[in-house]
Amino acid sequence: MIFDVLTIFPKIFASPLSESLLKKGLDKGLIQVRVWNLRDFAEDKHRMTDDYPYGGGAGMVMKPEPVIRAVEAIKEEDPDAKSALLTPQGERFHQGLAKRMSAHKHWILICGRYEGLDERVRMAVVDQEISIGDYVLTGGEIPALVLIDAVSRYIPGFLGGEHSVEEDSFSQGLLEYPQYTRPPVFRGLTVPEVLLSGNHAQIQRWRRRESLRRTFQRRPDLLERALLSEEDLTFLRDLRNQKEMAGQG
Repeated sequence: MIFDVLTIFPKIFASPLSESLLKKGLDKGLIQVRVWNLRDFAEDKHRMTDDYPYGGGAGMVMKPEPVIRAVEAIKEEDPDAKSALLTPQGERFHQGLAKRMSAHKHWILICGRYEGLDERVRMAVVDQEISIGDYVLTGGEIPALVLIDAVSRYIPGFLGGEHSVEEDSFSQGLLEYPQYTRPPVFRGLTVPEVLLSGNHAQIQRWRRRESLRRTFQRRPDLLERALLSEEDLTFLRDLRNQKEMAGQG
């Protein structure tokens, strides 16, 4: 998979891409991240990528010419490449969207700055708009890294054989169950007996229930979209009854 990143601050990407699974994915050739400096696509002698907004107001607006030229140059090389603008006005990024994006093998990620981009960029070359949350960041670089990390996890071989993306939080619409490792007892805190039993069926049942419990307690909104069995629904009803009884007490 190829990620082409358009930014005016390319050095931001150096450290995250030189560590952990992203570095391994790059070294194995599973992903390719090409970071482009938008100033290289500006044609004036000062390599300007922003200017004052028409109509007045605080801040600067990113000019359309460098961004559009950069996207067109990449699409000339690969007409099937899709472009995504990282913007607070975009679709909220979530696990399902990451999985869908992984089915397309070439993404151009446009990182905005300042007060945003000239609207003609969106009109001319943007295929999708994506937001990683309802808060303000200084630019689209961190959202681009979030997207690269989340989408790359769906590439076969990226995680290695020791882990499955389908077991992560949100992959099945639920939060992940609690995890434990050695020692079995630490400062009086013990590992649940079922995890030491060797009974894989009981372990899977415990993990499913703890995943449901944690989601019910922390993110009940996720349960509305999760795929739930009759056993899951019965367990959730018990949790609700317990909560109501505790509230009455």
